[in-house]
Amino acid sequence: MFFKGFVLGFSIAAPVGPIGLLCIQRTLARGRLRGIVSGLGAATADAVYGLIAAFGLTAVTQALLGAQFWLQLAGGVFLVGLGIRTLGTQPAAGPSPGDSAASGHAAAWLSVFVLTLANPATILSFLAVFAGLGVANPAGGPGGALALVAGVFLGSAAWWGVLGFVTGLLRHQIGARGLRAVNLFSGASIVTLGIWSLVTLVRGT
Repeated sequence: MFFKGFVLGFSIAAPVGPIGLLCIQRTLARGRLRGIVSGLGAATADAVYGLIAAFGLTAVTQALLGAQFWLQLAGGVFLVGLGIRTLGTQPAAGPSPGDSAASGHAAAWLSVFVLTLANPATILSFLAVFAGLGVANPAGGPGGALALVAGVFLGSAAWWGVLGFVTGLLRHQIGARGLRAVNLFSGASIVTLGIWSLVTLVRGT
């Protein structure tokens, strides 16, 4: 169960979307640790949704899907705000003392955790994959379910660790102008994705 969860977590985290862009930007702008910590926020949210799917918590699933409109609205607005903030981020040669503080890492983790949770469609992905592979409500009982969720978390965390490490190797090869270009590209992409999410929401109502 653990290995299946690990593969699922890695596979679900791997596609590069707004979270991936944000983690790449933070790694280049603030250092490898900031990017990896941000990715762990997504891994934690994946584990939460994996836990719900593995234990078949129907009531929680229905509640999340019932609040999908408001969650998507909040997520879209958050993306737009985050993108605008990223656009205004000034390149830094290295993290400042404030950036390396635990509060900075905690804020980075929390922002990505909340952003990932604001997309309840993620739980549908877990439910579909778990059912397709026959791992929903695992035969091992609670122990099997927990092993599955632990695998999901570590698989997702492994992807963010790899992404942060590889991106970190490029950090010192990019000058201030390159970092500024990354900030502009990432910020514009995140704003666009946030606006698209809001437009999709309005069209669906």
